[in-house]
Amino acid sequence: MNELAYVLINPYIMYKSRTGGVISRLLSRSTKLQLIGARMFAPSQGLVDEYLNALKEDCKDGNANKIENLVCNYVEKRYAPSNDGSKRRVMFLLVEGENVLEELKTNVVGSIVRENIGETIRDTYGDYIEDEKGEVIYFEPAVIIPQTQKSAKKHIDIWMKYAEKDSGILENVAFSQNDDVQKTLVMIKPDTLAQSRTRAGAVIDIFAKTGLKIIAIKIIHMTVAQAMEFYGPVREFFINKFADKVGDKANEALSNAFEFDIPVETIEMVKEQLKVKNADNEFGKIVSFMTGCNPWTTPENEWPVASKETCIALVYQGENAIEKIRNQLGSTDPTKAAPATVRKEFGRDVMVNTAHASDSPENAEREMGILKIAENDLIEIIDKAK
Repeated sequence: MNELAYVLINPYIMYKSRTGGVISRLLSRSTKLQLIGARMFAPSQGLVDEYLNALKEDCKDGNANKIENLVCNYVEKRYAPSNDGSKRRVMFLLVEGENVLEELKTNVVGSIVRENIGETIRDTYGDYIEDEKGEVIYFEPAVIIPQTQKSAKKHIDIWMKYAEKDSGILENVAFSQNDDVQKTLVMIKPDTLAQSRTRAGAVIDIFAKTGLKIIAIKIIHMTVAQAMEFYGPVREFFINKFADKVGDKANEALSNAFEFDIPVETIEMVKEQLKVKNADNEFGKIVSFMTGCNPWTTPENEWPVASKETCIALVYQGENAIEKIRNQLGSTDPTKAAPATVRKEFGRDVMVNTAHASDSPENAEREMGILKIAENDLIEIIDKAK
């Protein structure tokens, strides 16, 4: 029987841009777990207090052991707003699977007191350092997870209670209102998630080189309707881009079919009649790739239905975010992309090219709106999973 649990990527791990590595291990250390939802939080004092009380209540007989006390103290100090009122970024990941907590504890997250080197999330990104007297002088658990299924449900309910005001696109958390910054959308495409359970995290790690901050995340199952709107401008581009190729193909086909020269005006007429049809065919391939559904054979009443293809949408913020992300992404054609860019490392061709990134602030806003990045879908996901 599948169960739900959560993984919280701590503010320090977010600050140090270790998020991609954590996600890689989360997805690859166990094939039994599925990442079904994600959202960025900037916890208020109210959320921290209520979550902290729940953590304390979970301690056996009300008496916390050393590790449990460390976790509670960590949440109290590292999750709460700073003295100046500024909030911290926490990534909330919702996972589902059989014996999900046992998988997380044993194979994925690991023990707070390091047992191995470089295997689990905490092996790699956590720290637990004692002095010669056995006193803990440095503690970083990397992520926080629940200890029981009962506590998982209780904790998830608390985070969802505060989701409306404490989560979403964290506009003024990583940067102040006065900073000259941009937002941009990155969408990690279905091929990336289908081909390798480590690749999505590796892509996030490459984007971390930009120094930009992640301020939103969402798991996307794009509908045909969303894909049609999202890639709508591409269709118009295809009509003009491929018009001459349509004419050339028509000329070649007709010339091979007849033993006389085909009049130029005939080729032009055929080109005009087929260029839209050809563009629609190419456009349909993109929609099919992103959703698994051919839009021209899928009934329109099914266009709003979420597809089975999975994407991860992220919003990055910072100075010159559009340019920095697109430079790190690389050319649409992976064979022409610069070394060490996302598409050079992982892309295959102009369609199967790992990720999408907005090309302007205006398109970033348009695309975030189409994907409804600001809307909290976790409550609906949780209800469906029950």
